[in-house]
Amino acid sequence: MPGTLLSWPDWPEFTAAKGEAGDDLVEFKKTIVDKYGEDALVKSWLRVCRELEAVTDEIAERASSMIPEVQFEQFFSLPAEQKKALKEVGCFVVRDVFSKEQANDWFDQLKQYVAANRASITGWPAETPFILNLYYSPTQMAARSHPNQLKLSEELNSWWHDDSGTTSPKPLSYADGVRIRPPGVAFKGLGPHIDAGSLSRWADPVYQSVYSAVFSGNPELLDNYDLTVRKMANQAMFPGSAHSRVFRSFQGWTALTSAGLGEGSLMLYPNVKWAMAYLLLRPFFQPPESEEEIMDATKWKFDATSPWFPGTFRGDSQLLSPSSHPHLRLRECMVGIPKMSPGDTVWWHADMCHAVEVEHNGDHEASVAYIAATPRTEENKRYIKGQLEDFLQGIPPEDFRKGPSEKTFKLFTGESGILGGEAGRKAMGFDLIA
Repeated sequence: MPGTLLSWPDWPEFTAAKGEAGDDLVEFKKTIVDKYGEDALVKSWLRVCRELEAVTDEIAERASSMIPEVQFEQFFSLPAEQKKALKEVGCFVVRDVFSKEQANDWFDQLKQYVAANRASITGWPAETPFILNLYYSPTQMAARSHPNQLKLSEELNSWWHDDSGTTSPKPLSYADGVRIRPPGVAFKGLGPHIDAGSLSRWADPVYQSVYSAVFSGNPELLDNYDLTVRKMANQAMFPGSAHSRVFRSFQGWTALTSAGLGEGSLMLYPNVKWAMAYLLLRPFFQPPESEEEIMDATKWKFDATSPWFPGTFRGDSQLLSPSSHPHLRLRECMVGIPKMSPGDTVWWHADMCHAVEVEHNGDHEASVAYIAATPRTEENKRYIKGQLEDFLQGIPPEDFRKGPSEKTFKLFTGESGILGGEAGRKAMGFDLIA
């Protein structure tokens, strides 16, 4: 199908033999079993695997067409049913957030900034860095604070609800990196994964309780947009550069150039609810010995005595593979996003599995700015306040301490690079240090 990989890359497969060890891992499982009970976990397992049969059939058939596309101007007046459908899929492309001319100008400015400061810029992968440790280039400052970006971020934040009333959808500007990926360079570093923590989803009592519906035998009741408890979850419970301290309601790419399938683009698993429920339950079940019975959930055995959490490593994002998470049918269901044009954006839910294509077979650089929708939770405000104080002193953001001090860079614009007037300054956190 258009939008799926012709051949699966040699991304790592995760097995118990390669998993982390530790008595605490068994204890994390035991705590959940003691709280919810084996019967509830088995009930959820069977229900989730049954639901995934229909979910994966649809994704495999529709491929990239599963990912909705909406024009920016239409996004704020969506019919209720269309918004509900977008929330259920959990990912979508928003077209023409910025004009192509604006995006082209930003890309030119970014290239100039990089060229002027090349000797001081590092990135990933080390041998051919194209995910750059830059956070305050004029391009990033402008794209994050542009009124259209702020308006879109606020709308996305508003899709989440906090019954305590202590969270505002008013956006905060989380400083993240930027990518300029050249063609012809293979990159295997971002296989299927989920951000916002890994082991902490089971180990942190607060984070675990976010998914209580899954553990208690009622996965259909899981509300993936409830921030009431989640805003207090410790997604950075275990130290690691992959774990952001900030809650991002939706992660996002803002396209500075065009990029399509086969050009180092983004791949998504277009389902949030059932994929996350499966991920959470998978560590409690052992597969049958017969390969022919792997997809039969009734043949799997409940086992909470193994320390293995498939694809879970304390310091890394949550990783997934076809062999460790077979019912997700990743080979068929990781689909490429629709072709992006300069000025388009793509968004995916905080719990969504995503990856980046290994190959870039296009004829030009593929560039995106990593810009997420970030609501005003108490922890997010704490982080953004510190981020701003660091910015004013020329210190890289807390999540990216290895970055350079851009304050001394040529073409650095500082505060003057903020767009959006007072709203742009508030998003940067200036009201938090007043």
